[in-house]
Amino acid sequence: MTQVDFYILPDTTLEARLLFACRLAETIYRKGYRLHLHAEDEAMARDLDDRLWTFRDDAYVPHALSGSEAADSVPVTIGWQDLPMVGEPPQALLNLHPGIPEWFSRFERVAEIINQHQDVLTAKRECWQTYRKRGYPVTPHQLKGQSG
Repeated sequence: MTQVDFYILPDTTLEARLLFACRLAETIYRKGYRLHLHAEDEAMARDLDDRLWTFRDDAYVPHALSGSEAADSVPVTIGWQDLPMVGEPPQALLNLHPGIPEWFSRFERVAEIINQHQDVLTAKRECWQTYRKRGYPVTPHQLKGQSG
C-alpha cells in the first residue's frame, strides 16, 4: 500500500515550498528512488525544472520534464498532466498539485508539502482526509524553519 508523508513547513511563501521540494527531491534521488514531481501547472513544472539546477551549488539531481526526450533516461521527472507510462515507472511521487492525482496509488511513496498559505492549507487538509478515508497510512512531519 502507498505510504503518504506530509511535510508541514512553517513558512507561508511559495518560494519556501518549492525550495523544500528541491531539497526533498535531492534526498529521494540520493536514496536511489525514481521520482516524479507533479506540479500544479506547466509554469510551476518549468520553474521546478530551473530550480533543480540552481537550488544549491553542490547539488545534482538528474531530471527532465515528462514527455521530453530525456525523460526516459533520468531518475527524476517533472510534469503537470497525467503520468506518461513509458520507461521504468517512478517509485515516489512528490505532489505539488492542490489535488490528488487519480494515479497516485501506482507509487510506493507519496510526499505532500504544505506551507502556511491558506489556499495550500485548505487543499491539503482535503487531501489528508481523502487519503485517510481510503485507508492509506499518513505520516505528518512538522518541520522547523529552513536554512539555506
